[in-house]
Amino acid sequence: MPAATTTRVAATDEAVALLRSLEGRHGPLLLHQSGGCCDGSSPMCYGRSDFRIGQRDVYLGAVAGTPWYIGGKQFEYWKHTHLTLDVVEGRGGGFSLEAPDGVRFIIRSRLFTEEEQEELARTGSPPRGPEAMQG
Repeated sequence: MPAATTTRVAATDEAVALLRSLEGRHGPLLLHQSGGCCDGSSPMCYGRSDFRIGQRDVYLGAVAGTPWYIGGKQFEYWKHTHLTLDVVEGRGGGFSLEAPDGVRFIIRSRLFTEEEQEELARTGSPPRGPEAMQG
């Protein structure tokens, strides 16, 4: 079987540049999207050792070497959607590492095509829990 080509996440050039800058200042990073109201639905960036991934958190993939997780319940809403990490001016209301820089991460989304959905169905559900980063 050929390798899967469909990814669940991507990042704009601006988001990649910001992740690299943050990593230079804070070390290895982690993105997490928990859901909820207000900034809870925005991806939050933490030092990798500063956030504890739960067994229900779903590993979506990595952007610029940074693992990206989403809360299990939130994944159910977004599982048919490709997410692209982007950056906009303005400070978010959370503890995300980019906040002091006067910018915040946001997501841009689109529904997977029928072909992408079929490929994702063949590859199975994404892994859950902190072990997904190692594997």
